[in-house]
Amino acid sequence: MIESNSLTDPSLQRLAEFAFSPEDRTRFPLDAQHRARIVHAALEEDAADADVTTNATIDPAATARAALVARRDGVVCGTSLAIEAFRQRDPTIAIREDSHDARPIDRGDTILFLTGSARGMLSAERVALNFMQRLSGIATLTAQYVHAVRGTNARILDTRKTTPGWRKLERYAVRCGGGMSHRSDLEQAVLIKDNHIAALGDDVGLAVHRARAVAPSGTRIEVECDDVAQVGEAISAGADIILLDNMGLQDMRDAVKLVAGRAVLEASGGVNLQTVRGIAETGVNWISVGALTHSAPALDLALDFEG
Repeated sequence: MIESNSLTDPSLQRLAEFAFSPEDRTRFPLDAQHRARIVHAALEEDAADADVTTNATIDPAATARAALVARRDGVVCGTSLAIEAFRQRDPTIAIREDSHDARPIDRGDTILFLTGSARGMLSAERVALNFMQRLSGIATLTAQYVHAVRGTNARILDTRKTTPGWRKLERYAVRCGGGMSHRSDLEQAVLIKDNHIAALGDDVGLAVHRARAVAPSGTRIEVECDDVAQVGEAISAGADIILLDNMGLQDMRDAVKLVAGRAVLEASGGVNLQTVRGIAETGVNWISVGALTHSAPALDLALDFEG
């Protein structure tokens, strides 16, 4: 049975609804110039302009038709990066977008259909697929977690466990899969972890009070708690969000009852597709899952040329 944790403070209701990211989940996070730079760097890394195999075997005037297709069911993410890769190699390539970011796809579905320079398609193929397979894999795994907690009050959140330089893209992929984004960086919100507390002599209340006194006005204060006793200290000190770290299900239920809607409760640690439903049913508001970005398998996609 799901225990309701309806937050009583309107500001905390907004926190629980929007997490740390108010932006539209399907809005691409990079502007056109940034997107062009990151794709150019990937093509340069792959020496796409010196593709010795393609240049040796394919006539410069040769044209082709090809489909970027799904080999597995999943959720699409990264189409604009793939399109950018093909267009940078040859801007005359015509591209039909049959599926868009955040859209579920079935095995065999076409995502992009390309017509034009065979050389341009071949030399951009791997970079386009690398972007899309990685990001679609994250979106797909996130969608599986979101489906697993359907019908509960819990929302699935990402973490800062992202590939260096890819954080905006990977967190965008999480949102395409129906998840939500936690704080984007160390500046956006206070998250008092166990090592911060240990450095203050294990005084949770002191850590929260110091953060409240020094952090900019309006900054959300979250504190990590290892047991229900620390949860009591955190709520007494006025924490906005309490992270239940690696707690058992009964301890989570006890924390939900103790907090009684006075703070957002986030569960973290030991979360996988087998455990996430039980965690959600304790009544917590958020479940953060590092695996969404550090362990998502790539979605199997391919570029198939027509004969």
